[in-house]
Formats: sequence, C-alpha cells, structure tokens
Amino acid sequence: MSLLRFLGLGRTRSDERESDTIRRIAGELEHLPPDQAKFLATFAYVLARIANADLSIDAAETAEMERIVHEIAGLSSAEAALVVQIAQSQARNLGGTQDYLVTRQFRLLASREQRADLLACLYAVAAADGTIRGEESAEIAKIGEELGFTRAEANSLRTQYRDKLAEFQR
Repeated sequence: MSLLRFLGLGRTRSDERESDTIRRIAGELEHLPPDQAKFLATFAYVLARIANADLSIDAAETAEMERIVHEIAGLSSAEAALVVQIAQSQARNLGGTQDYLVTRQFRLLASREQRADLLACLYAVAAADGTIRGEESAEIAKIGEELGFTRAEANSLRTQYRDKLAEFQR
C-alpha cells in the first residue's frame, strides 16, 4: 500500500494534477472531507509562502498563521500547529517550484470572497512581527495577481497596513 493511499489520498485523475505539497498537508487532515482538506492545505501553504518571503519565518508570523488556520478551519490548536508546521516546511524546502502551482490550485478551489479573505490574511501574517518588509509586500502583490485581483484591488488592502510597511517606518 502506498503512503498516499495510507493517508487516504489515493491517486485519481484530478489528484495527478495536484502538487505533492498539497497532498502532504491534506494527508494530515484526513478526518476532514477531501475538498475541505485540499482547501485548507492550499490556504496554509500560501500563508507560509508569505511568511517565508523574506527568507525568515519568525515566532510572531507562526503564531498568527496558527491563529488564522485554527479560526478558519475550526481545527484544534494542535492540528492547526501541525498544518502550519508542514506548510512552513514545504514553503522553505520547495518554495519557488511550488508557489505558483499551489496558489493556482487555491484559486480554483476558492470563491472570490475566500480569495479576498486569504489576501487579507497574508497582510496579517506579514505584519505579525511589526513590519511588512519590501519582499513581503511585493510577494503579496504577486499572489494577489495570481489569485485574480488587479494591483489596485490588492493595494486597497495594503493601505490598511500602512503603519506596518517598512518604507513608511523610516
């Protein structure tokens, strides 16, 4: 029996198009319906993508990610911490190769409102340590476009975090 089948993620035609990153995180959420697990896996990965944008994920960003995942998914604190830990590990190790693929998968799974919620959460994670660095801001803009938002739409959220933006803190 393969590891994926053991985790409840046997391959189907649609699974072949999903990244291993999504399957790895979703495998830890086998008690959830498969579509909900995939949604949460992609959501958590994109959060980790922004936390890792400056090549450093600190404790404040991790705590914010755990809070968001716990709140949105209704997972226990331990489950939220596990999902975040796996997402962060995947973002650190596979970053550039998986970023676009996972974000595209989230776009396919999510409504426009859910994508806007994710965009707002990205700013919250980036601001968790007190400063949204240039790399983080640029990555959020890129993710916003990948999620189907115009630059102006993504920037409308950015203004809410003006006091956290590194370029305005100097």
